[in-house]
Amino acid sequence: MVWWHYLLLAGVGCIAGILNVLAGGGSLILMPIMVFLDIPGAVTNGTVRIAILGQNLTAVAGFKQKGFSDYRLSLTLALCALPGTVIGAFLGTKLSNAWFNRVLAIIMLGVLVTMILGNRKKKKPEPKEEETSISSSIDGNLSETTVSEPSVSVTGYLLMVLAGFYGGFIQAGVGFILIAIIHNLMNIDLVRTNMHKVFIVAVYTIAAIGIFAWQGQIWWLTGLILMIGMSIGGWIGSNLAVNKGDAFIRTVLYIALVCMSIKLLFM
Repeated sequence: MVWWHYLLLAGVGCIAGILNVLAGGGSLILMPIMVFLDIPGAVTNGTVRIAILGQNLTAVAGFKQKGFSDYRLSLTLALCALPGTVIGAFLGTKLSNAWFNRVLAIIMLGVLVTMILGNRKKKKPEPKEEETSISSSIDGNLSETTVSEPSVSVTGYLLMVLAGFYGGFIQAGVGFILIAIIHNLMNIDLVRTNMHKVFIVAVYTIAAIGIFAWQGQIWWLTGLILMIGMSIGGWIGSNLAVNKGDAFIRTVLYIALVCMSIKLLFM
């Protein structure tokens, strides 16, 4: 590693941090570059967790500053994800090949199709449905977000365990899975979905870091450089999520899903 490698990783980390907060898949941009810089695959999988933690902690703070937080539900979902994360991270330390790329591509395409079909089937809310329009003054501008009553079920909690397993095992693309669970299944708008997502990932990443560090698969200096870039990206992404709202997040999500799926299918 030479000085320009660190600058490159910090810059790409910033872009990945923005993408991770708004949609997901930022690690799919970052990880290939780390491998290109001759960082072993297993070490890449572990080292990127340092940056992921910094990015999501910063994003949590960004959402909080804009008045978006629900720590009780976020923590409940995160604790459900933890058992899966521990198992997945341990198996991830044994990972040496990229056989999972095409499986990941299929998962992302599935999320894309589910979201598109789900949005088409949505009808205008009936008069009996309670919805609250919250207007937040952000830098002098008004941002309106429609809030529907969440529908958190046992199925949602069980799926969170599986999401935690996937996040511990690979991490790359877990944002798409969490969005599918929280937004589609739990009926939570995309701004708050991202608010919960970054909190959940921050919590389970602490456990993942412990396991990868135990196996000696983290380069700490590289991880700290990445954390600086991704933390900046996480802050920017959280502000964009609140300022731009659901429509902007949905557009970024669709583009990210298509691009990452095509990339993985032809690797």
